[in-house]
Amino acid sequence: MCKRITPFASRYCSTLDLLKEAIRRKRPGLLRRGVVLQHDNATPHSANLTQQWLQRYGWEILPHPAHSPDLAPSDFHLFGPLKRHLGGVRMDGGYNTHREQQTTAQEGHTK
Repeated sequence: MCKRITPFASRYCSTLDLLKEAIRRKRPGLLRRGVVLQHDNATPHSANLTQQWLQRYGWEILPHPAHSPDLAPSDFHLFGPLKRHLGGVRMDGGYNTHREQQTTAQEGHTK
């Protein structure tokens, strides 16, 4: 099977190299004890090149929780009310859909 190497994965591994060097300078004992890194499932993070890098240096990966508190506030304060307002409403995919979304956003903004 062919292993893809994306430019984003290569850049991410370069960033990990910089992080490793910063840890070596500032907290050398941490590299000996082992680094635990948390990142999401974005393509650069799950690419073969990145996985090989992480294995080579023995870094452990914690999965990113689905309902992480670091999500943008809009995920909670915009999309939830928008979904509730539009639930069950049949849209034609054009102007009416856009108008409904704008109305919902404006109503939510004024509350």
